[in-house]
Amino acid sequence: SLPLPCCRAKEIKTKLGTLLQKPDSTIDFIIPYPEKPEKPPKAQKPSPEEALQWRDSLEKLLQNPYGLASFRSFLRSEFSEENAEFWVACEDYKKTKSPVKMAEKARKIYEEFIQTEAPKEVNIDHFTKAVTMKNLVEPSPTSFDMAQKRIFALMEKDSLPRFVRSEFYHELIK
Repeated sequence: SLPLPCCRAKEIKTKLGTLLQKPDSTIDFIIPYPEKPEKPPKAQKPSPEEALQWRDSLEKLLQNPYGLASFRSFLRSEFSEENAEFWVACEDYKKTKSPVKMAEKARKIYEEFIQTEAPKEVNIDHFTKAVTMKNLVEPSPTSFDMAQKRIFALMEKDSLPRFVRSEFYHELIK
C-alpha cells in the first residue's frame, strides 16, 4: 500500500484528536444515573427485636419508615404496591387541614386508586367504592376510611404473612 501524503495523514490525525477530545457531556448519555434508593436515608434500620414485632402488627410495620420501605419493595416484587401507596396517601389525606387542599387530594386519590381503570386501582368491593364516592361529594377527613380499612385488612390477611416469610423480612431479623 502507498504511504499517505503527509497533509492527508495530518488531516486524519486532527479528526481523530477531535473525536477523542469530545466534551464530557457525551458520557452522560452512556452512563445512566443510578436511581434514587428506595429506603429513606433518615430511616434507621430497626433492631431485629423491633422487626420481629411486625409479624403480628401491620400497623407497627407501616408506621416505621424503614419497615414501610421494605414492605413496599416486597409489594412491588409482588405487583401489589398500590395497596401500601393508597394507605400512605390516605394517612397523608387525613392530616390535611385546608378544605381546598383536601378536595384536591381527594380527587387525586380517587383518580389514582379508586375509579374503575385507575392507574393504581385498589381491589375494593362495589359497596365500599359506592360509599367512598358518596363521601367524596363533600370531602372530609373520613372520606376514605372504609376503603382504607378494607385495604389494610387485605394487606394484613394476604401480604403481611407473605412478607414475613420473604427474604426482605429475613434480612431484617438476622
